[in-house]
Amino acid sequence: MMVVAVIPARYGSTRLPAKPLADICGKPMIQWVYEKAKKSKLCTRVCIATDDERVETVCRSFGAEVVMTSPDIQSGTDRMAAVARQVSGDIFVNVQGDEPLLDPDAIDAAIKPVIQGEFELASLRVPIKSVQDLKSLNVVKVIVDDQNRALYFSRYPIPYSRVNPDEAKAPFLCSQHVGIYVYKRETLLKVSGLPSCDLERAESLEQLRAMKAGIAIGVFPVNFDSIGVDTSEDLEKVRSIISGGMNT
Repeated sequence: MMVVAVIPARYGSTRLPAKPLADICGKPMIQWVYEKAKKSKLCTRVCIATDDERVETVCRSFGAEVVMTSPDIQSGTDRMAAVARQVSGDIFVNVQGDEPLLDPDAIDAAIKPVIQGEFELASLRVPIKSVQDLKSLNVVKVIVDDQNRALYFSRYPIPYSRVNPDEAKAPFLCSQHVGIYVYKRETLLKVSGLPSCDLERAESLEQLRAMKAGIAIGVFPVNFDSIGVDTSEDLEKVRSIISGGMNT
């Protein structure tokens, strides 16, 4: 099967402007993500999808394949679908451009269940390590059933607990969602064609659109330090980890 990894990269960001080009120890963040994705054993092609010439120029400078998409596209899912209409592939992997600490083996862990036909849409989860992360609205939580099928995603701690969150101890009942999505091509196009739903708008989480439409999402456990860069504080944390040689 042709497995295409796509890294959506928008220049604009409300909380962290020019985020894909943020410097991390001498490289733009998008380059760290691209190089990690290239180490995947199951991806046969890796490209960066952007609507901005500044991102395109930087990405081409380090040898990345770039697919230009419309600036009118607002979501990562729709940008992925735009790529799927231009690039041949059986399976498409949405690799978030703000995960510079990504483990290439984790990408493969998400791809395998789709290749094997267990799910037509799969993603990943890692343990939540602190009450601070449990309560942070920037950390997306997920709960799953015994077959690794997602039951719900939320920015709030789930499920409700009678225990005061400040007194809670790991392991928590929910996990941290890692924003990698693996789609069969036809599933990606189907999800992109669905209208936005009330759950998606309430949580600002695109995957709830697929769930509301009855599409099962397999969310599989992996174990690495997932830090999505949403704020300047996140960026400094990642710089510290990489400069210390803990994730290269």
